[in-house]
Amino acid sequence: MKRVLLFSALFLAGVFAASAQDINKPQTSANVGMAPVQQGNWIVGGSLGSLGYSFEGENFNISLNPRAGYFISDGIAIGLGLVGSLATVPDEDDVWGYGVAPFIRYYFPEGSSSTGRFFAQGDVGISGSSPGSGASLALGANVGYAHFITSSVALEVTAGYNYSKATVSGSTGQSGLGVALGFQVYLPGQR
Repeated sequence: MKRVLLFSALFLAGVFAASAQDINKPQTSANVGMAPVQQGNWIVGGSLGSLGYSFEGENFNISLNPRAGYFISDGIAIGLGLVGSLATVPDEDDVWGYGVAPFIRYYFPEGSSSTGRFFAQGDVGISGSSPGSGASLALGANVGYAHFITSSVALEVTAGYNYSKATVSGSTGQSGLGVALGFQVYLPGQR
């Protein structure tokens, strides 16, 4: 009987001790409001991976798109993005792409929460490719959502349509839908 009583007392003490401990969980969101997207702040980051399918070339592609921008007013940022990509073409060599594209990004005040913001982004720039014939026009229109995991870092998902007039493998023009995942760091400006 003493053993059962001792075991029960140790069990209850263990349960109370385990429930009394404060377990640190990773931070998954932060209440930021309008602070990161105010005039004078900076944005640095980009898409870490982009997977897409081209309608004309019937190929898959992946790209890396770093970018940096400046908020010219609350919720509106302009900046410059770089493009590096790889496209696999059936029965041909892989295509390496490159480019530079100024962008404008607008954060919607409607539908936002204290931990995230919807945005739209437009790009106009130049691009080229390894077997292509020089630089050409590149356009992009994307929408996305930025979820703030800290007061200055957001994870993003974007989806949209991208077009390039580059000549690759005898066909002129590449266009298609794409999805990208990435992150942005929002740096406060000097006030």
